[in-house]
Order: sequence, then structure tokens, then C-alpha cells
Amino acid sequence: MPKRVIAVLNQKGGVGKTTTAVNLGAYLARSGHNVLIADLDPQGNATSGLGLDKNVLGETMYDALFEHERAPQIVHDTEFENLKILPANQNLAGAEVQLVNIMQRELQLRQVLDQFNYDFILVDCPPSLGLLTVNALSAADFVLIPVQTEYYALEGLSQLLAVVERVKEAINPDLTILGVLLTMFDSRTSLSDQVQAEVKKHFGDKVFSTVIPRNVRLAEAPSYGKPISEHDKWSKGARAYKSLAKEVEKRVSQ
Repeated sequence: MPKRVIAVLNQKGGVGKTTTAVNLGAYLARSGHNVLIADLDPQGNATSGLGLDKNVLGETMYDALFEHERAPQIVHDTEFENLKILPANQNLAGAEVQLVNIMQRELQLRQVLDQFNYDFILVDCPPSLGLLTVNALSAADFVLIPVQTEYYALEGLSQLLAVVERVKEAINPDLTILGVLLTMFDSRTSLSDQVQAEVKKHFGDKVFSTVIPRNVRLAEAPSYGKPISEHDKWSKGARAYKSLAKEVEKRVSQ
């Protein structure tokens, strides 16, 4: 299959971006796809969530952005079959400022990822709409937007969609919104149902059928450096991400 680059993006923090990038990637890998997680967040949570110690890394995403040819050597294996990571740590925080002075500053990540031939590359974006995020959108085929089922869930999404549209017009005409994913859904509250209805009203069939529940096992998996597929494959969270992987496969093939 052709390479598919998916940017997992929402400028709000704590909505499940990293959880989605790691666990969707793990289930795509379990389905036999070769998957790379590209950690573009200076917090490096996708990196630690896959078992790497982000404090003792050598070269990272930061180095790849400024020396593209180094990128293949910076990719790390994980303990999990078919799943690799281009890691990040706090060094990446300085990239935003340094990229400003580079020609084609919006295209640096694309030049990194163009060297790879994975079936799926999932880019875990930072919680902002700065230059790193613009790089992700410039490199991506698709955008996946996690939305937490809470008050103010839709706040800021119009700004995010405007940025996506500007990148599409100016840099990446093939960029497509793959879907909106409802996360941290609590079936015991009417609020989650209300938010789900509101999101569906705004985004229609762009909303994934799969909903990611609030789930203790899902929340604790990163502390073990494992995706939920390895930590507790029978949990509600695991079943949800397995279902999401099937939906993503179907949508990208269309």
C-alpha cells in the first residue's frame, strides 16, 4: 500500500492525541502494517509511552529537522512488532524558534518523512498551532482530530480548521480531514452524550463511529511504556482502539 501520513492534531492539551497516536499505531502494526510514530511534541510522551527513556536519547526529532539525512539513523525500534518511533524530548522546544530563519521552514518535516517508506506514519503533534504543527500539516495526507467529550470541546476547533484550510491552500492541496475522534467518553453522564450530538451536528460523517471511553487501563498503560494492546488487550480502551484502527484502514483506502 502507499505511504499514509496522518497528523494527530488538536491545539488543546489533554484530549488524547498521544494516546491515540500510540494506540492506533500499535493496532495498525498488529494488523501487519509497518508503522512509524513521529513524535513532534517536545513533551516526548509518545516516546516514553513506547518504552524509551526520553532523558537519555542521543539524536532525536530535533536533529532530524535540521539534518534530514540523519533521520533514518534516529529511528528507534520498539519492543512491538512492526512499530518504530522517531523520538522526541525537550530539545525539540527550541526548534520552533530556529525554524523561523530557515528557507521553506514549513517543509522541514516533509523532507524528513519523504525518506521513509512505512505503510503508516502517525505524527503526534504538539498542543499548539505553531510552526511545528504547520510542518506536520504540510507533510500529512490526513488529519485526525481527537476531541474530548467535555464542556468547551468545540472551543478552538474553528481556529484549528482555519489553519488546516490555509495549509491546504498554500502548501498541501491534498490534505484531508480523516475524521474527528471522540475521546474520554463517559457513558454514565449526559454531558458526553450532549457533546457527541454537538460534534456530530458540526462534522457529520467525519465523526468516527468508534468512541474512546474513559478507561483506567488505558490511562495507566503509558506508565508501563506499553500501548494498551500489550498492557491489557481485553480492556474497553483496547477494544476501542482496535475498532478505530479498522475504521482508519477503511477510510484511507477510500
